[in-house]
Amino acid sequence: MRHFGHIAPEVRQRLFHQEPRTFTSESPARMLAVALGATLYSPATRPHLAEDVVKQADRGVVSMVLCLEDSIGDADVPEAEENLIRQFSALADQPRATDDPPLLFIRVRTPEQIPDLVRRLGPHVRLLSGFVLPKFTEERGVPFLEALGDAEALGSRRLYAMPVLESPELMHLETRREALAGIARTVDKYRDRVLALRLGVTDFCSTYGLRRTPDMTAYDVQIVASVIADVVNQLARADGTGFTVSGPVWEYFRVQQRMFKPQLRRSPFHGRAEELRTALIEHDMDGLLREIELDRANGLLGKTCIHPSHVPPVHALSVVSHEEYSDARDILRPELDGGVLRSAYTNKMNEVKPHRAWAERTLERAAVFGVANEDVGFVELLAAGAPAERKGA
Repeated sequence: MRHFGHIAPEVRQRLFHQEPRTFTSESPARMLAVALGATLYSPATRPHLAEDVVKQADRGVVSMVLCLEDSIGDADVPEAEENLIRQFSALADQPRATDDPPLLFIRVRTPEQIPDLVRRLGPHVRLLSGFVLPKFTEERGVPFLEALGDAEALGSRRLYAMPVLESPELMHLETRREALAGIARTVDKYRDRVLALRLGVTDFCSTYGLRRTPDMTAYDVQIVASVIADVVNQLARADGTGFTVSGPVWEYFRVQQRMFKPQLRRSPFHGRAEELRTALIEHDMDGLLREIELDRANGLLGKTCIHPSHVPPVHALSVVSHEEYSDARDILRPELDGGVLRSAYTNKMNEVKPHRAWAERTLERAAVFGVANEDVGFVELLAAGAPAERKGA
């Protein structure tokens, strides 16, 4: 699989200076963590889940979470588990245009579900990449991670964990420091099993009875923004100790009455692209685009998504611009051990040592999302990545 693999080869050639690389579920964990992109959640109760997975893969989705937790009722869990087993069997037999299904994860409720589901999946566990662990803390997390080790032995397959940071202990000021320290100790101890960390901002808001509107990003809700900052501070450092942390879910996908003006400037959109701008605004996507940009500016990568329409914006804004790529390559020139360079675009300074970690992360992102051609912006990438009939491999 690869990002933008659902669009025609001639379109990719026009859009990309460096096309996204292919990867599989067996690729190195560091690459997979970056490649997750827009991780689409789906309730495990959906009766045509296997068909949904194939359809979304053909539309550019590369990672999905099949949820047994908050998205379904407590009484529905046994039938949802049975449905998952049936759907994995159906998926194994599904014809599909892509070589691989998306990276598939199951969001569980209890540690015991992990080895039980792996046992029941049997040979179809080969389609599973891992598990999402809810309300992760040091105390709750260890049993989940130990259960994951047991499941790996049962399935003879590498399985990853994606802990979700969403507990009240992270919101409350008096417990946040120790909660973060405990999480850091736990994920470091089980580092080889932890693929990425996810932020449960909806649960954060719930702790204080809050809900952000489509006019506001998570960063406009200051109590939430403070938690995101502390999570990045403790768990996403660029010194080799950090993890990939994904951006929070965007809850909206239909227009609602607006209080504030749209946030999308007209200047990037011209000609027929104005229609795209209008469609984005009508579906509350202008707020999503702004939040994606703020995610990356604040050290997050990828995003939890609850609607397929959110996937193309996340991926379009994950592509490395030609300017970013040029700067990163200059900063990482092997003959340089310090100093300051004027950028090739002559609009900024590139300081070799302070900007090195940024440059390394930028090239990691470039490997899986590609590098846009010099005259290609996010509007063209967004238009190309929107769902359409697959025209090539």
